[in-house]
Amino acid sequence: MELTHFDQAGKARMVDVTVKEETKREAIAEGRIIMKPETLALVKQGAMGKGDVLGVAQVAGIMGAKRTWDLIPMCHPLLLTGVNLEFSVEDETSAINIKAVVKTTGKTGVEMEALTAVSVAALTIYDMCKAVDKAMTIEYVRLLAKSGGKSGNFVRGE
Repeated sequence: MELTHFDQAGKARMVDVTVKEETKREAIAEGRIIMKPETLALVKQGAMGKGDVLGVAQVAGIMGAKRTWDLIPMCHPLLLTGVNLEFSVEDETSAINIKAVVKTTGKTGVEMEALTAVSVAALTIYDMCKAVDKAMTIEYVRLLAKSGGKSGNFVRGE
């Protein structure tokens, strides 16, 4: 497979999508943040000093997806048609799982936007909880699936 973000001389470039077809595109990403059980209890109780941790992380993840092009140098600014984040608490491992679904109709995919949404949400959780738990770990940020575009569909594990 040829890498598209480099020109003939090997220099970085933004891919020209002018002639590409607009298609419906969707990407799903996930990740998680592990913390001390006491920290997770404070999040669940809404007792963290900075406020509603998951509510703020939801907004931050959406904002991150919308601003991905500002953060990742070769990303195109996209008109996103949907961004949804879901959080699930895993008491056994003292983790919060984060899943983002990002959609658009356009000439380029939304994989980076979904990954950014998950990453920014996890970083926001860390920021809001770091006063009580600096040892939190963000892990497994990865693309689960994507659809649309010339390269077709991808589902992790297939």
